[in-house]
Amino acid sequence: MAGGGDSTRAIFFALGANFAIAVAKGVAAFFTGSSAMLAETVHSLADCGNQLLLLLGMRQAKAPPTPEYPLGYGKAIYFWSFLVAVMLFTVGGMFSLYEGIHKLQHPEPLRQWWWAAGVLVFGIVAESVSMRACLVEVNKARGDRGLWQWFRQSRQAELVVIFGEDLAALLGLVFALFAVMMTVVTDNPLWDALGTIAIGALLIVVAVFVAIEVKAMLIGQSVDPARQKQMREFLDARPEIERVISVITLQLGNEVMVSVQAQLREEHGVNALIDQINSIERALKQSFPEVRWSFFEPDRKLLA
Repeated sequence: MAGGGDSTRAIFFALGANFAIAVAKGVAAFFTGSSAMLAETVHSLADCGNQLLLLLGMRQAKAPPTPEYPLGYGKAIYFWSFLVAVMLFTVGGMFSLYEGIHKLQHPEPLRQWWWAAGVLVFGIVAESVSMRACLVEVNKARGDRGLWQWFRQSRQAELVVIFGEDLAALLGLVFALFAVMMTVVTDNPLWDALGTIAIGALLIVVAVFVAIEVKAMLIGQSVDPARQKQMREFLDARPEIERVISVITLQLGNEVMVSVQAQLREEHGVNALIDQINSIERALKQSFPEVRWSFFEPDRKLLA
């Protein structure tokens, strides 16, 4: 989508960081017996799988239109993004809650805690690099909007998911490090269990917010409000148009469908009317490259 961030770059950064972190966390969880570290290992592995699903979805979304799918497969990325949100909720969040409650009922002392601390510090650094790469792409897409406003209005499902995952991963690492250090300082394994529960709750909250946004895209949202305003202003300024009656847009992955109803300036003959419509549609697609399908309905009074 024009003006959007490069989602693929952000996904590969996240995939590389999460794989390295998952390996390091798994080693630390084995040596320390920390439930918070085990929860974080599962979380990072789930994130790796999620990023592979997003890449699959982006590839499927590029498939050309067919007679059965005349508007293409662009919305396929929404399905995979929603599936990622579900996995983040179940595999990440619910497992962490289960593990934390289990350790709360059956506490176990940490072993060789410095493994966990070292790996978590490494993880925070690696995840910060991934988050920075994601924010670079998000900043390209959001313009002068705040992060929360962009999150609610963005139509790039894969970038919304990666942002949510990276944010949850970074905060989860901080929670895990705090839990491990408090366990060491107090010699009370209760902190490790509470840290695991906090990680689970964090993942579930993020997953729910991501799922809400992607669900809206699945149902069928218009383009980004700022982009739709630009389209409306473009049409209002066209010399062929007397009055724009309605503009309906539909986001289909990285492509857009636009339906316009407008009253054109007085012209004699059907050929002149067709020439005006063709000129408007060509200019619209040139100014907004994401527009692949456009449907123009002239006001009935011109045809009377």
